[in-house]
Amino acid sequence: MFNRRFLTVILALTIILPLGALAQKRQVVLDRVVAIVGGSAILYSEVEEAAKELVSQRRAAGYTSDRDPMNEGLEELMKQKLLYNQALLDSIELNADVNSMVEDYLQRMIAEEGGSISQLEVKHHMPLYNYREILRQKLTEQQYAQSMQGTVVSDVTVTPGEVERFYKSKKEDELPLVPEQYVYAHIVRYPASQAAAKQRTKERLLEMRERIITGSSSLPVLARTYSVDPNTAMQGGENPIMALNQLTPPFADALSKLKPGQLSEVVETEYGFHIIELMEAPRNGLYRFRHILLRPTYTIEEQLEPTHYLDSLVQFIRSDSISFEQAALQHSEDNLSKMNGGLVSNHDLLMSNPQFSNVKLTATKFKKEDFGEGKSYNDYIALSKLKIGEVSDAFPSEDVQGNQLSRIVKLLEIIPTHPASLTDDYLTIEELALNEKQEKVFNKWLAEKIDGIYVYIAPEFRKGEFEFKNWVK
Repeated sequence: MFNRRFLTVILALTIILPLGALAQKRQVVLDRVVAIVGGSAILYSEVEEAAKELVSQRRAAGYTSDRDPMNEGLEELMKQKLLYNQALLDSIELNADVNSMVEDYLQRMIAEEGGSISQLEVKHHMPLYNYREILRQKLTEQQYAQSMQGTVVSDVTVTPGEVERFYKSKKEDELPLVPEQYVYAHIVRYPASQAAAKQRTKERLLEMRERIITGSSSLPVLARTYSVDPNTAMQGGENPIMALNQLTPPFADALSKLKPGQLSEVVETEYGFHIIELMEAPRNGLYRFRHILLRPTYTIEEQLEPTHYLDSLVQFIRSDSISFEQAALQHSEDNLSKMNGGLVSNHDLLMSNPQFSNVKLTATKFKKEDFGEGKSYNDYIALSKLKIGEVSDAFPSEDVQGNQLSRIVKLLEIIPTHPASLTDDYLTIEELALNEKQEKVFNKWLAEKIDGIYVYIAPEFRKGEFEFKNWVK
């Protein structure tokens, strides 16, 4: 993660044409170029929109800046243009699926207008196809800029010695406050009918696959109707372009064997069951595909079965007939924690994402926001009602892949809000030290690139306060 100053500002995508109203008559206000970086021009209207977004972001985050937001917005746009131009020169690969991002954004904008495309066109004074192309260019530049920035700092690391020196260089009021954290153990039970529910799910997907093959329906239509993947369902199951090593192994293996337009058999992963369609031949090791994801579903009776099981177990634990640790070993179906007295860590969350490989990130302390939403938030609700050492009643929950289960939790420790310390919050301090080092590396690189690229700034902006003084030449 990068800190707020280091991150290139992701500018608002709301496009406002330079049209205004004077009395009853619409008047066209001519836009103008206020800066050029390399071969990319920046319009006054873009600077205005960037400034508005900066002010909005800071208000939401609860802080302000002494700098003129117009000059600050212009500098962020100039950084983006420089990064974009450099990414093209360095042939940086763009992993994001810009087309999907554009369509997703458009659908949200249309929904905000009550589903009316014509209202959206009136609001932005242009046909939808023009609006789409403007969005595409802006998103393409942003994604290239982010990829370029990430490339610049991708090899930056910090040693334990650097982390310690960073910590000792800071005053206590310069360190972040770590919010209240919970340490807890759990016992997990899945529905006993899980095998039958899985079979029902496979049969549903096989029926959908048959409908697609025979032409009675299509994967996009079925994905929008039935897929439980919240990130792709509304895009007709289409996923952002990815490399195989970014996907969970069973999914990647099935995808790698497909030809363009071909449909996979039913594939089981830790997330549920999929059918996958390869949309086109892979380019530079990147795959464009879509899928339908279903998870096993249960009747009310099937869902209550593990809850009743755990409720009975809780009575034995509370009566001291069995310890929580022994109950976890004998009865919990979480194989990772059951051998450790049920102690919960984030290891399963990290391992569920192929991009996580740094095992030192494993932690057993959880903040309120770490519990997520939906049924997984039930874990926090249950813990918040307990005193240290107490055990909750059974309650419905889900694992990191969204599979339904029942759970009981035991509160082991509450760590109060406190300034980050090197002994108790090493990973937080390490992240701050890494951010600072990355920022220094990036700023040095950027200053050198500014010196070597053509930059024009309109006279009205030249006397403004810039973080990098060498923009003005």
